[in-house]
Amino acid sequence: MTDWIDIGTLADIPQRGARTVQIGGETDIAVFRTGDDQVFALINECPHKKGPLSQGIVHGHSVACPLHNWNIALASGEALGPDKGCTPTVAVRQEDGRIFIARPEPARAAA
Repeated sequence: MTDWIDIGTLADIPQRGARTVQIGGETDIAVFRTGDDQVFALINECPHKKGPLSQGIVHGHSVACPLHNWNIALASGEALGPDKGCTPTVAVRQEDGRIFIARPEPARAAA
């Protein structure tokens, strides 16, 4: 059974931006809002050098890592283009104007 965490409303996330949510004092989750108001969540680490994806630039449905400009697909966490790697995704749902993220499993969050 999924443990869902209420993180606020769509307006709490800047459009074409992100906010971070810390789970259990350890795992930072980056929650992204695209220009078309879709919401995605990833563990807040680029697969390349663990750059903070929440500080990257959101364009379309991807984010550019602020350290070395790797582009990461928000839906899958996969690096795009010639780069290889994957950031774990976190399930998101919207209900009654609220946004919920699934609590990551400890092994997955540490990946």
